[in-house]
Amino acid sequence: MFDLIVKGGTLPDGRVPDIGITGTRITAVEALDGAEAGETLDATGNLVSPPFVDPHFHMDATLSYGTPRINQSGTLLEGIALWGELKQIATIDEMKARALSYCDWAVSMGLLAIRSHVDTCDPDLKGAQALIEVREAVRPYLDLQLVAFPQDGFYRDPQAEALTLRALDMGLDVVGGIPHFERTMADGTASVAALCRIAAERGLPIDLHCDETDDPNSRHIETLIAETLRHGLQGRATGSHLTSMHSMDNYYVSKLLPMMAEAEVACIPNPLINIVIQGRHDTFPKRRGLTRVKEMRAHGITVGWGQDCVLDPWYPLGTADMLDVAFMGLHVAQMTHPDDMRACFDMVTLENARIMGLDGYELAPGCMASLVVLDAGDPVEALRLRATRRAVIARGKIVAHTPAAEAQLDLPGRPARIQRRHCRP
Repeated sequence: MFDLIVKGGTLPDGRVPDIGITGTRITAVEALDGAEAGETLDATGNLVSPPFVDPHFHMDATLSYGTPRINQSGTLLEGIALWGELKQIATIDEMKARALSYCDWAVSMGLLAIRSHVDTCDPDLKGAQALIEVREAVRPYLDLQLVAFPQDGFYRDPQAEALTLRALDMGLDVVGGIPHFERTMADGTASVAALCRIAAERGLPIDLHCDETDDPNSRHIETLIAETLRHGLQGRATGSHLTSMHSMDNYYVSKLLPMMAEAEVACIPNPLINIVIQGRHDTFPKRRGLTRVKEMRAHGITVGWGQDCVLDPWYPLGTADMLDVAFMGLHVAQMTHPDDMRACFDMVTLENARIMGLDGYELAPGCMASLVVLDAGDPVEALRLRATRRAVIARGKIVAHTPAAEAQLDLPGRPARIQRRHCRP
C-alpha cells in the first residue's frame, strides 16, 4: 500500500516505471500494476524528473525591480550601488514577503531547492533575519540554503568581517565572498584566504562570487583552488560566475582547469545575468562573458546553471524557471549536440543538487519523494518547450498542478487544437 503512485511517466534516462511513494520517500521504482495507493497520478506520456535546483540566487533582493529606481546602465557596479540604496529602506517584513512570493513562484515551476546569497554588509542584518524566518517557513516543501555574503567586500567594508561572522553564528549555511570587488587584487586574494579558513574552521561549504568581471587578470579562482587544497575543502568549494575566464588567454586556462578538477572546485555560471551584465564596456566585437562551460565539463569539473536574479537591481526579467536558465545557457555555450542538451537538463537538476550537497534528490528507492511531471517526452523536448509543469510533488505531497499547454485555433474552414510538444514536422 502506497500513499501515492506516479504512474507511467518517462524518466530522463528513458525508462518508463511507476513510482511508489510512502510518506516523504520513494519506496518503489518499478511496474506497480495492481498495487494499492491512497492517490494515483497518471503521468503517461510525460517526463518525470527530479526537482529543479538553483544553486545561486539573491532572495533578499528579488522582486524589488524599480525600487527605488532602475539600473540605467545595466552594469554590475550600478546594480550594487542601487542595492545599497534599496537595503537602506527595505524592512524585514518586506524582504520576507518578497522572498515568500518568490518561493511560491519557484514551487509552481518545480524548483524545490535554492541556495541564496544574503548580504551581510548591513549593521542590522535584516536580510539574514528575514531569510532565516523564510527558510523555516518553507522547510516542509523547499530546501533553502543561505550564504553569508559580504556584498560590499569582506575588507572593503570595515564592518563586513564582524557582520559576516555574526550572520554565520545566526545559522547561515555557507560562507560567501566577492574578492573581485575588494579595492585591490591583493585584498581580494587575502579575502579568499580568510574566507576559506573560516569555512574550514566551521565545517561549512564556501561559495564565492569569483571573477565576475571582463578583466582577464582577475584570477581569484586560482587562489580559491589553492586555499581549497590547503584547508581540505575539496568538494565543498564553489566559484560562482567565473566570467573573467571568458577573456583569459588559452594557455593560462589550460593550466587552470586541471587545477580546478584536482581541487574539486565546482562552478556556477549564471547565463541570463552573465550575458547581459558582461561586455557593457565593449563596442564590437562585444563579449558575452559566459565562462568556459564545455571545457570545464570535459575536465570533469562539476558545473551547474544558476538563476542569480529575478526582477531586482541587476535583472529586469525572470520567472523562477530553471528551464529558461538552461535554455539560454545551452545557446551561449553552444551546447546543441543532443548529449550536451541532455547534460544541460542535468545541470539544473542532479548537478546542482550535487553542488549544494543535497542527498536523496534522485528518482530511486529511499530518495526524497520530490519530483516534477513535465509536459514533454524527454529532457531535450523539455528544454525546447520550457515545458509546462503538469504536477509538482514535494516530500510526497502534490503541491502544484498546471493544465497542459494547448491552443485552440479558429482558422478559415479548419479549426484546430495545438499542443506545443507535438509541433514537430
